[in-house]
Amino acid sequence: MTTLQPLAEWPRSERAGLKGVFADIDDTLTTDGRIPSSVYLAMERLRHRGLLVVPVTGRPAGWCDMIARTWPVDAVVGENGAMAFCYDGATRKMRRLYVDPPDVRLENRQRLSVIQEEILKSVSGVQVAADQPYRETDLAIDFNEDVSGLPEAAIDETLAIFEKHGATAKVSSIHVNGWFGTYDKLTTTKHLMTQFFDVSLDDAAAAYAYIGDSPNDAPMFKFFANSVGVANLLALQDRCPDLPAWITPSARSAGFVEMADAILEAVR
Repeated sequence: MTTLQPLAEWPRSERAGLKGVFADIDDTLTTDGRIPSSVYLAMERLRHRGLLVVPVTGRPAGWCDMIARTWPVDAVVGENGAMAFCYDGATRKMRRLYVDPPDVRLENRQRLSVIQEEILKSVSGVQVAADQPYRETDLAIDFNEDVSGLPEAAIDETLAIFEKHGATAKVSSIHVNGWFGTYDKLTTTKHLMTQFFDVSLDDAAAAYAYIGDSPNDAPMFKFFANSVGVANLLALQDRCPDLPAWITPSARSAGFVEMADAILEAVR
């Protein structure tokens, strides 16, 4: 397992060659569920310096449409890799990329409804995430957003039910997300970059950085040598099969700003 190194030890030579930043949203760009102005400013500064900025999140398609249209970002990956959106302001067109076609997404939602019923009946204290009506592909079970104080056993029970039904399940800092398919944040980020920006990340990974905070970020941490965790990742590191190279001094949104500042100091 990777040994976390302080952000201050991230070599300037590696930061100087970066062309883009991928970032988780919840508890990476946010603090207490809110995105402070410092994060928006950091994203704008990165883009003004010529870097690509792409949130990669477990949040729903409905949110991702809004993010792609209104945030200072170039694209967004949503529902843990089920889709990616990129808004072209010049043509006023949203480019949408889905892993599965509409009929498969519909069938999978029906299968997830059976799992939802079982989880709510079997796992005490959890509830369906408030953003579930805006999702197209997955089921999000809330254990730490609008509910709190649930034991680790509730997370494990939820994961076990998803897996019993053959679903993929991942833990974020607030939800357990489950879906049918083998995609994840990394596979769709690669597809997004090829389709929308004509970049092969397999060839250009060293030119991009990723920052996140939880186990569903593990594929990104493993793939990107320039991977960063915000300090609150430490509370979930035992659930994270792959850890980032670097860790910020501060948690959540403040940690993201620290990473952005480190990049901007090096990129000229």
